[in-house]
Amino acid sequence: MTRRVALPGAAELFRTTVSRTDQASAPQEDRTPASPVEERGRPRTAGSGRRKHDSKITVYVSDEELLGLEQARLALRADHGIAVDRGRVVREAIAVLLSDFTERGADSVLVRHLRESGE
Repeated sequence: MTRRVALPGAAELFRTTVSRTDQASAPQEDRTPASPVEERGRPRTAGSGRRKHDSKITVYVSDEELLGLEQARLALRADHGIAVDRGRVVREAIAVLLSDFTERGADSVLVRHLRESGE
């Protein structure tokens, strides 16, 4: 007699919880996000929000930049009732900056700031 406890396997733990009939009735756009290739032609107007992200980058920031980011996050929560994490704030900022760059090109905030800083 073994004393080992039988535990569920990975397939049982990570099974889908939506039935096939629920999936069939859901709109197609809600089930599958657009691929980066499909989105390439149109400007982004919003960050990707709360969803699983497939890619990761590491960005080093100064103490002042990190403090400013944290203060912005806290102000969003205290003054506007929007509870987000720092990653969400950064993704939204990137989306806004890239949208501006796509729409305005050389007159965009990104180009102006990079020219002024000499980078």
